Amino acid sequence: MARNPETRGTCAYCGEIVTKRGIDKHLVTCQKRQVVLQASVQTPETLWRLHLQGSYNHGFWLELEMRGSASLEDLDEYLRGIWLECCDHLSKFTLGGLSRAEIDMDRKADRFFQAGMAFGHIYDFGTSSETDIKILGSSQGKPVTQYPISLLARNQMFDATCHECDKKAAWLCMECVYDMGEDVFLCDEHLEDHEHEEGPIALVNSPRLGMCGYTGPAEPPY
Repeated sequence: MARNPETRGTCAYCGEIVTKRGIDKHLVTCQKRQVVLQASVQTPETLWRLHLQGSYNHGFWLELEMRGSASLEDLDEYLRGIWLECCDHLSKFTLGGLSRAEIDMDRKADRFFQAGMAFGHIYDFGTSSETDIKILGSSQGKPVTQYPISLLARNQMFDATCHECDKKAAWLCMECVYDMGEDVFLCDEHLEDHEHEEGPIALVNSPRLGMCGYTGPAEPPY
């Protein structure tokens, strides 16, 4: 399903809407983030900054901070929670090139990450969801939570208009996608009158929207 690129996102600390390109500058000046950093009681360590986006739809993206002591298995669990998990499918990390060599899940960030490196993640080897991951860099500091990964910013959900009116849509009919090859979005009102009773699914902010049995993210902090 084609989506228009989404170029704006929401800061996880203050809720301000910022451009995808401007998130770096915003996080440096975000006063609420500074308050959280100053209040942290965690032990300082290397913190890695990650940018992730859907491989086939860059409008879905995440900015994450990951502890150097955390592993790729931690990152896999986070992605499953916030973006992917539906039916306990298999997943793996891959390094680019024609071979797409698999990366061991037990690799620690501090022993594997390098600033500027890129690799990928695949969830479900049937109806696959693929994520591009880029390591933006690292710094020394206190983690803001007890968890191995924290969310810095996330894309805003794309706007969709009801197929029957001009109201904001909250549903996507998958039977229409399969039968007509087009996205048919519906508002709550027109959902009730739609011909495909079992087809509509709720719109969720994830590149796995409409795939397999995905219905949305777990409860934070994932």
